[in-house]
Amino acid sequence: MYHSYNQGVKYLAITRFVVFFLLASCSSSRFASFESKLESAPLNRSFHSLVVFNIDKQKEIYNHNGGRYFTPASNTKIVTLYTGTKFLPQQVPALKYISQNDTIYFEGTGDPSLLHPYFKDSTAIRFIQKYNTVFWHPYNSSEDRYGPGWAWEDFDTYFSPEKSALPLYGNVVTLFNVPELKASPELFSDSVQVKEAKFRREEFQNQFYLNPKIKDTIEVPFVTDMAISQRLLRDVLGKEIAVVDEFPQGPKETFHGIPMDSIYKRMMHKSDNFLAEQILMLASSTLSDTLSTKTAINTMLDKHLSDLPQQPRWVDGSGLSRYNLFTPNSLVHILKKLHNEISQERLFQLFPMWDATGTVDTWNHPGFQPFIFAKSGSFGNHYNLSGYLITRSGKVFIFSFMNNHFRVPSHEIRTYIFATLKSIHERY
Repeated sequence: MYHSYNQGVKYLAITRFVVFFLLASCSSSRFASFESKLESAPLNRSFHSLVVFNIDKQKEIYNHNGGRYFTPASNTKIVTLYTGTKFLPQQVPALKYISQNDTIYFEGTGDPSLLHPYFKDSTAIRFIQKYNTVFWHPYNSSEDRYGPGWAWEDFDTYFSPEKSALPLYGNVVTLFNVPELKASPELFSDSVQVKEAKFRREEFQNQFYLNPKIKDTIEVPFVTDMAISQRLLRDVLGKEIAVVDEFPQGPKETFHGIPMDSIYKRMMHKSDNFLAEQILMLASSTLSDTLSTKTAINTMLDKHLSDLPQQPRWVDGSGLSRYNLFTPNSLVHILKKLHNEISQERLFQLFPMWDATGTVDTWNHPGFQPFIFAKSGSFGNHYNLSGYLITRSGKVFIFSFMNNHFRVPSHEIRTYIFATLKSIHERY
């Protein structure tokens, strides 16, 4: 009885929310009534905003709290995507190097794809292998291992690998125990114990624990340092790697790897935090000899995002930090820039769809083709969705629907969001 009552209240609230949204969109004189009803819904104890922009008419059709600051979570990856498109070429800049006969001096650019468990790219490895003598310059980054404001207890989780100038294997150890215990890269095989433990790795050392009940393959970040990277490089190259303090005199060349769009798509569709952080480091490699997320962010804010309606507080590429603050107005503005500067076909391939291939596990709306191309952003008590919406008549709208500090289950927030966006799709 209690469950049925709650379900009834929930769907009644959704219906009222959508009805009052439609009334509000018909006449500005009804906005006050809409705002009142919106605040009386279960969202009234949280902080929320909706901004909708009609691209065809270049006109904002609705704005509620659009100028207020929200914690964006992974909506930050939209800004990271835009940063990549402004600074990076079509192919990832994998290495910077100087070659002298059969000797190569190289340094990392932050390219995340090298030997990555998903990309499995070894293009740069094959390039380096052509040289008999290899020198590596590892001192070209000002980055800490984590971004500011990241949660310390995430150190053993797959979504929180350390940042580095020369990431290898995605900076994670891939572990599996069926039919026998194996680790990739093999360097860590002797550092894995099959046992129950509070964490999957010791916080400051590469000692790993695999719960015997886990039968699936798991990824655990490893502690990165110069010695570990040198050993991994030696193993995969099959030759010694010498470390040098500085490059020889002369201009550096850039060796390019896989298409950047494959990295962007993986970041957006899987909300991959590691790829997002490394994209900002990659961007900084085109601006300075020292890799720095802060350099990429500051250059974007000064050069390409100086016209945002409200200037953000932006501290990382992934949105893991709760220090990030963006307004929905600013996210809509960035989404407009992306739509203006990138073909819609390419753009909609980079953004996840609200269907079983992207944002939700199942598509439960027969008679409707997926019509939302958007990036979600969530962590505890926060759920945001920003992107593009195709209406029934084929118009393209930009929207940002942000929700912070709620205490209801997040699936109720997602239900609100979809019901509202579906009503806009049907009406226009």
